[in-house]
Amino acid sequence: MQVETILELKKDPKMWDLLKQNSYWLKELNRDSLNVKKFKEDMKIKYKLRTTDKISDAIDNIDLISNVLSALK
Repeated sequence: MQVETILELKKDPKMWDLLKQNSYWLKELNRDSLNVKKFKEDMKIKYKLRTTDKISDAIDNIDLISNVLSALK
């Protein structure tokens, strides 16, 4: 694996933890450093960091707050 790739992975603790948990990514990243983009997408899916996940969480929180407020009336 290239040094730049390793440094990029070590910058973000979530990426480094995912790499430890899913060692098959080591093989993919060793073959081609362009697989970092796929690795990042997999990390975003696993840790729910995509924009759609954030919007969904915000909607759920708003719904919960509105239900609590309506129950207090």
